[in-house]
Amino acid sequence: MHNEYVEHINATVKDIEHAAQFLITAMPSWQIRGRGKMDWFGRPVEWLHVGTEHSYVALQSGGEGEGLNWREHLAGVKHVGLVVPSLQAVITRLADAGFAVDHMGPTHPHRKSAYFIQADNLQFEFIEYLSELATERNAY
Repeated sequence: MHNEYVEHINATVKDIEHAAQFLITAMPSWQIRGRGKMDWFGRPVEWLHVGTEHSYVALQSGGEGEGLNWREHLAGVKHVGLVVPSLQAVITRLADAGFAVDHMGPTHPHRKSAYFIQADNLQFEFIEYLSELATERNAY
C-alpha cells in the first residue's frame, strides 16, 4: 500500500440507497462498510460508506437542490474516477439496472472510459487501463 492515496470522497445525495445501489452495481466487490445517523448542523441525516477496506465513497442523505452540472463553469468536483478491470462489464451491469452511459471518454490507446451521471448530477467515470505502464496509461 502506498503511503499517500485517496481514502474516500464524501457526497451529499437526495436518495442514499439509490446512490449506494448504483455504486455496488458498478463495483460488485464493494460493499457497505458502515452506516449510521447523525445530526448535521441541526438536521438529522443518514450516512453510509460503500467501498473496500482501503477506499470508499461516503454518502450522506439530506441533499437539496440541483447537483453541480459538469458542463458548467461552477467551482466544484466534476466527477470521480474509478478503475475497473472490465469497462464493458460495468456498462452492462449498470444498463441492466437501468443506468445509461452519459458519454464515453476520448479514444486512447492505453485506456477506455465511460461516464455515468447518477442522481443529483453526481458523475462517475469508470476507467479500464489497457497497459500496466504508468507512462502509457497517463500519456496526455
